[in-house]
Amino acid sequence: MSMQDMIAALALPADSRVDQRVPKKLFLEQGAPTAADKRIIQEGIEDIFWVASLKPANIGVPAFKDEAREYVEIAVLSGTLRADAKTTRLIELIHRAVPYPVLLVSAQTGLATVSLAHKRASQAQATAVVIDGAIVASGLETESKSFEAPFLAHLPLAKQPGQSLWSVYQGWIDCVQALAVARLTGRYALTQTADEAAARQTALENHMRITREIAGLRAKAAKEKQINRRVDLNLAIQGLEEELRAAANRL
Repeated sequence: MSMQDMIAALALPADSRVDQRVPKKLFLEQGAPTAADKRIIQEGIEDIFWVASLKPANIGVPAFKDEAREYVEIAVLSGTLRADAKTTRLIELIHRAVPYPVLLVSAQTGLATVSLAHKRASQAQATAVVIDGAIVASGLETESKSFEAPFLAHLPLAKQPGQSLWSVYQGWIDCVQALAVARLTGRYALTQTADEAAARQTALENHMRITREIAGLRAKAAKEKQINRRVDLNLAIQGLEEELRAAANRL
């Protein structure tokens, strides 16, 4: 599944299209708080395109505003990332650099990944906008996986909840969340309520955290020379594997 196929699956209206290259300078100035982040952007991005700007005038969906956020536009971006890019951090920096909620389709070594993150007003700076909660992301590797067909079928703009731009964006988050869960369970299914979606996201983040902890302990165990310490590490891994199975059952 290519990046272009993923964008085509969104079925965006023609008058929402922008299709303009975004200079890397924008992300360096807006999304890189440290020198290390600037290097990640400079060395990791091959190119970024602003694919579309979804607004009430061109998609017929009202804007959204509450005490914490105001959604007047959804930005659809595509980006090619270099093979050695620090992908997770780079995707976060791209989302942080744009003041609107972003649907980002990125490609790296043949894998297309779609990511989204809600935005809210910063409590520290009156005019700033920050990421609200976790970035929801998942990749598409091949067309042979049975759960990727229903994911793409649910992706068109016209199939998202149309009460507001927030609901459209949340609809896409639900789709990507369901794809991430399907990669672990083999079953693609959308949640039916906001509470279900929040509980699933918590379980998904917990599963990812435990997976990272297990990987870290396994790396330590492989290098450990003291038998007693290696036994302790392996016991800790076994305990985390039990937690991982329990987390998977909650997905």
